[in-house]
Parts: sequence; structure tokens; C-alpha cells
Amino acid sequence: MGQKVNPISMRLQVNKNWRSKWFANKRDYATFLTQDLKVRKLIDEKLGSRAAINKVDIERSPNLVSVTITTAKAGVVIGRGGAGAQELKANIEKIYATPTRVNIEEVKKPELFAKLVAENIAHQLERRIAFRRAMKSAAAAAIRSGAKGIRIEVSGRLGGAEMSRREKIVEGSVPLHTLRADIDFHNARANYPGAGIIGIKVWIYKGEVS
Repeated sequence: MGQKVNPISMRLQVNKNWRSKWFANKRDYATFLTQDLKVRKLIDEKLGSRAAINKVDIERSPNLVSVTITTAKAGVVIGRGGAGAQELKANIEKIYATPTRVNIEEVKKPELFAKLVAENIAHQLERRIAFRRAMKSAAAAAIRSGAKGIRIEVSGRLGGAEMSRREKIVEGSVPLHTLRADIDFHNARANYPGAGIIGIKVWIYKGEVS
């Protein structure tokens, strides 16, 4: 059996950072963690794949919570006249019960972010698009956008087959054992009609960080 390690957790404090930045004592830790999980779930349920959310960063100071949403569709998050952002801020403040600032950052090249690529492939599979076609088009788009390499794996009852199997495609180089390599990783799931759940894993190599 191989030992599998998440490429992002392995690179924490090398070229990756924590998604929640705060310090708490033993009494408050569980409360803070629960609040963060509720906020992430709220953003996922309200916006979900519609807004193509890449990540949510949460940072606490003594009297303010900053929530930064990185998305490929900032207009969907902000809403008409900023109504969507104001409603989201009000709902987040109810959870934290403290003043909250919501920042929205737009992703210029969604093809270079593993979460967006994996979710895009998942949506294509749910629409019954052939898995090889979805993988090849995603890999080609990432390389065109400037990625040094990309690896995509899908597993499950591919194409509605009786037995599950795993297929992968690799373009360029993806040095998983090099800690200075900037590698983005995400796994997603697709509910394939008539074949259950298909797992999708995406690794994107963006170059070395000095």
C-alpha cells in the first residue's frame, strides 16, 4: 500500500498557508472551529458551484472577523447592486455574533486552480459528457493558461461500466515529492446518472517557489 499525503498539507508554511488564521485557548477553540465550519457550509450552500468558489480564508482579530472569498464569478457573489454581498455578510455576522468584513477576490484564470477544474469536470460528467473528453479539455486549458503540468484522475463506474476502474491523464511535469513546487490539489465527486459516484482528483503544478 502506498502512503498518500495531501500535497497542500505537506507544503504548509513552505509555500501554502492555513485557510483559517486565528489562535484560541482550549475553552474557545471548539466554538471558533464550529463557527468557521458553519460559515464555510453557508457559503457553499448559498453560492455553491454557481459562483465557482475557489477558497474561503477566515482571519480573526479581537473585534473583527475577515472572510475573504476567492471566486471565478465575483458578479454572482456580489449580486445586483451589492445585494448578494450584503445578505451574505448579514448571515455570516449572525453566526459569529461579531462585526464581520467580507472581501471578494476574483480569479483571473480559473483553469489554474485545482478546485475549479475538478468541479468543472464533475459538472460535465453529471451532464453525461464522456470522461476522457472532459479530462483532455481540462488538461489542455490548464497548459494553455500557463500551468507547468497537470494530473487528473477519475475513478468509479466510468461510462456506466459494471466494474469500477481508474483512469488518469498527465500533461507536463507534476513533481509531488518536491516541497518547493507550487502544487494545487483538490478532489471532487460527481453523481453520474445510473453509475453512482465518480471521484475526481486534480493536481496542478504552477512552477517552483524560491
